[in-house]
Amino acid sequence: MAENPFERNWTAPALLRFAFPTIIMMLSMGLYTLADTIFVARFVNTDALSAINIVCPVVNLTVGLGTMIATGANAIVSRNLGAGQERAARENFTLLVLCGALLGLALFGAGLVWIDSIVTFLGASQRLFPYAKADLEIVFLFVPAQLLQTIFSNLFVTAGKPGLGFGLSVFAGLANLVLDVLFMTRFHMGIQGAALGTGIGYSIGAIGGLVFFSKKRGPLFFTRPAWNVRVVIQSLWNGSSEMVSQVSSAVTTFLFNRAMLIFANEEGVAAITILIYSQFLLNTVFIGYSIGVAPIIGYNLGEKNTHQQKRVFALSVRFIAWMSIAIFVLARWKGADLIGLFAPSTSSVYQITKQGFPIFAISFLFCGFNLFVSSMFTALSNGAISALLSFLRTFVFLAGAIVLLPEIWGINGIWSALPLAEGAAFLFSSACCFLFRKRYGYA
Repeated sequence: MAENPFERNWTAPALLRFAFPTIIMMLSMGLYTLADTIFVARFVNTDALSAINIVCPVVNLTVGLGTMIATGANAIVSRNLGAGQERAARENFTLLVLCGALLGLALFGAGLVWIDSIVTFLGASQRLFPYAKADLEIVFLFVPAQLLQTIFSNLFVTAGKPGLGFGLSVFAGLANLVLDVLFMTRFHMGIQGAALGTGIGYSIGAIGGLVFFSKKRGPLFFTRPAWNVRVVIQSLWNGSSEMVSQVSSAVTTFLFNRAMLIFANEEGVAAITILIYSQFLLNTVFIGYSIGVAPIIGYNLGEKNTHQQKRVFALSVRFIAWMSIAIFVLARWKGADLIGLFAPSTSSVYQITKQGFPIFAISFLFCGFNLFVSSMFTALSNGAISALLSFLRTFVFLAGAIVLLPEIWGINGIWSALPLAEGAAFLFSSACCFLFRKRYGYA
């Protein structure tokens, strides 16, 4: 076990070094996702930007399915490795990757058949429908690559190769940025050019994962899968919180869009798009850290090493707390500059967004801890608690706030929905940490 990346005394520098590539990988993904929306707003128009948010629920669902498989597989495979069951780890890993690929192909076919109905159901206005359909056609084309890229980006960490995932992510992000500019400015492909650049970026990560895991190096590589339905169900159950989170993101994005169309027309949808994508960028630090340390938590569970589990938990809580404060301050300090990347300061979209950003930013004080705790319970193979936390945070608190608060405070109620929901979820996450501390030995 001398070369085992999880078998060590976890100090703060060691933990951060291990999670750092995943943090940078997620930050890179956030940056090139944000760049997509900036290029669309600047090279096409803000109606195209609004259309991206109209079809965003479909992206949420596909990412959710990929993340559900990946995090569930992460928990199972890392526990297998911690228990010394390397053959079972490889068989389960191969089976779950195969399931992800087949699911992607099924979604690709279904999406193209019912695309008009999907765009209409998502609430696209007559003005936004052509942009939304053009974007979604390309999105569905690359769904299989998106699912595989999501799965591999998580499992590179489990394989002890977070740096490889980071390198592929950076390369895919740079390719995406270059292709965005090329497709939208030189070939005048509009919103489809941005979607095509993103899809090619997903393909780089997917192909890189297929190549790496096809060779016998390290603890994980493709082998003949054991067709174990129980493993698939357990993986989906373990990762169900991430699916709940993404489904709820789809629902809340839909509700945000509908509320903004009522209170501020298509310009309001563009404003909420800017805030949602800015929030994703700033949250990537928390998401990357949580993904990075999840295999460590799963490994410690399999090895029954409560001493290291306590250290990892305590260090993680401190890191999340300091980063939450730093990101909140950054958001309040540089929010106007971030908004200005999307729209000129004289535009109505800029003014609407600037009004809401300071209120929206309060959510950063709470969301990092909520994301980490949900990921931790997934790594501990307690999908029920993880799913419950995600369900309460989004379906109950956030969706309820989006529906109710605008009736009381108007557009300020829309801006206040996320901070209030994250604050309520913080209380429930803290309670769950306290209640299960002895069962899992992390405190």
